[in-house]
Amino acid sequence: MSRPFRCRKVGLQPVCRRFGPSGGLAGEGQAIHLQLDELEAIRLADVDGLYQEDAAKKMGISRQTFGNIIDSAHKKVAEAIINANEIKIEGGEVKMMERRFVCFDCKKEWALPYGAGRPLDCPTCQSKNIHRATEDRGCGRNNGLGRGQGRGNRACRRA
Repeated sequence: MSRPFRCRKVGLQPVCRRFGPSGGLAGEGQAIHLQLDELEAIRLADVDGLYQEDAAKKMGISRQTFGNIIDSAHKKVAEAIINANEIKIEGGEVKMMERRFVCFDCKKEWALPYGAGRPLDCPTCQSKNIHRATEDRGCGRNNGLGRGQGRGNRACRRA
């Protein structure tokens, strides 16, 4: 019996959902359907340059599943390029990742999707004293400590 399906975390909504050859030279076959999780896998592995294990953690899936998704995505993109097919980005069971913020003045917490930009002020009290929520600070470059803390990535080493 197979494992239950896990919803994949996606950090970016595509700006454009259709790509195809210029001049109306689309191939005779139907359009290639690239799912949102496949697009996210391409972004994490090929654009951001993450290793499969790190990318899988970001998506909330196993490394093996990530490998299967990225292989499928690469095959679809290659097929579309070789056969001059249109690529349609749609579908898949995904959950959009969000960045959480907190206002240190009124204690209001809220979330924004990735790619929306950093808020300039609190939506409740208009204070500029806003920061990323504590649970949002992971093993980034500085582990959420900011510059000058002198710890860098040492706080994020694997056990």
